[in-house]
Amino acid sequence: MPKASELKNGMVIDIDGIPHIVKQLEAKSPSARGAATLYKIRYTNMQTGQKLDESYKGDDMLKEADCERVPVQYSYQEGDNWIFMNTDDYSQYELAAEDIEDVTPFITESLEGMNALIMDGKPLTIMLPPAVELEIVETVPSMRGASATSRTKPAKLSTGLEVQVPEYLEQGEIVKVSTTTGKYMSRA
Repeated sequence: MPKASELKNGMVIDIDGIPHIVKQLEAKSPSARGAATLYKIRYTNMQTGQKLDESYKGDDMLKEADCERVPVQYSYQEGDNWIFMNTDDYSQYELAAEDIEDVTPFITESLEGMNALIMDGKPLTIMLPPAVELEIVETVPSMRGASATSRTKPAKLSTGLEVQVPEYLEQGEIVKVSTTTGKYMSRA
């Protein structure tokens, strides 16, 4: 049973018998003497997809949900379902597109480091690595003499995701994108 101060993004907590995944963490240290640090946590309900905000003191105990993390690889799409293969035993998991719509803009066939969260033999969601590498497929041409300043331009990536990239990048280049913020991080 983890304490609120030990929570990390991606952990699955049991709240009233329903699994909730930790999406955002924020620690607030009050300035008054002897006051306890408060942890604001944003969860996503694994069954309904609804957001839930909770606040805890650092030593509040939480119950971790009984989930298994299984390494998977994207296989193919069949209608509105995405099929993933367990890389250990080659079994397949099927997830509806609406259940994983927040992670699909980052998924490519060659993406490594993905895990499926399995509860009672049923896949709940896909956990992504912290960053992915995607190719720029469409952007305005780079400007002559563009420097590494903070000016950006929109770019469409190979999965359809649109991000702001530095203006010196060109079509065909590979960029690293954060899966938590959905923002450009660096060239790959």
